[in-house]
Amino acid sequence: MRPRRRPRWGRRLLIAFLVLLLLLVGSYFYLDSRLHRIDVFEDYAGRPGDTPGTNWLIVGSDSREGLSSAQRKEFSTGKAAGRRTDTMMLLHIGDHGTTLVSLPRDSYVPIPGHSPNKLNAAFAFGGPKLLVRTVEQATKIHIDHYAEIGFAGFVGMTDAVGGVKMCIPERMKDPKAGIDLKPGCQTLKGGQALGFVRSRAFARADLERVENQRKFLAALVHKATSPSVLLNPFRIIPFALRSTDNFAVDQDDHLYNLAGFAWAMRGVTQGDGLTTTVPIGGTGSAAGVGEYITWDTARAGTLFRDLREDQPVPRSFGTR
Repeated sequence: MRPRRRPRWGRRLLIAFLVLLLLLVGSYFYLDSRLHRIDVFEDYAGRPGDTPGTNWLIVGSDSREGLSSAQRKEFSTGKAAGRRTDTMMLLHIGDHGTTLVSLPRDSYVPIPGHSPNKLNAAFAFGGPKLLVRTVEQATKIHIDHYAEIGFAGFVGMTDAVGGVKMCIPERMKDPKAGIDLKPGCQTLKGGQALGFVRSRAFARADLERVENQRKFLAALVHKATSPSVLLNPFRIIPFALRSTDNFAVDQDDHLYNLAGFAWAMRGVTQGDGLTTTVPIGGTGSAAGVGEYITWDTARAGTLFRDLREDQPVPRSFGTR
């Protein structure tokens, strides 16, 4: 009688490991291929040189592409074609933590090739390329990476993680943004979240809106990188598919760059960083421009200098 062969567990484990490795590698390249890449950066005379740390320009556009007619009606987004931007944030990742700075859309800044105008006009005039150049010239900070997401992507990512918990201090009722939220801590689904970050129905209008946008972005990334999502295939797979399919990045950016961005944002939510709005100096108005805000030249200059030199940003600029 021939002796019974022992199971070759070592070989089976090796095969299982190789299969898993192939699946992970294949998934990475598949998701990376889904990113929408656009030509964002260009060299030009006077462009700031590379600076310490890593700098992202994060843009939220009002593109309705991907929303159904029913969703546009439900979310009160309107039917406008094309894309404009109401959300612009500068994310600096350096040796002293992460700093997230809102750049209000109504900031009155010089726009290369045009008369001074509101910051979001740069996007309207020349798309991401001109917006990046305008931000670089206004801040003297070299932008390394670019990420842009529209309404549909924002809604899809929020729903994919099961909604995001936000604590709302007082009732938010804004028909233009399609929301009526009661005060208190609650989980916002995609449509509610979109209204939350779009609403300007505050005494401080856009300045309070940008604060809400920073809070929600940090909370969304924190939820997406939590074990409840990362270890749940019914959460992480839809999130990965929706986020990669709806993000527009520079042609040289890849999935690992977005992973670094997410990790840095998670650090902000855990206290390793600072969030703030560029210091405001005053207001004004001009023909063909309308009402605008100006930056506090001295304080904004200090903030941007610290980011350029990768120095600790004083606590007085925001909340760590």
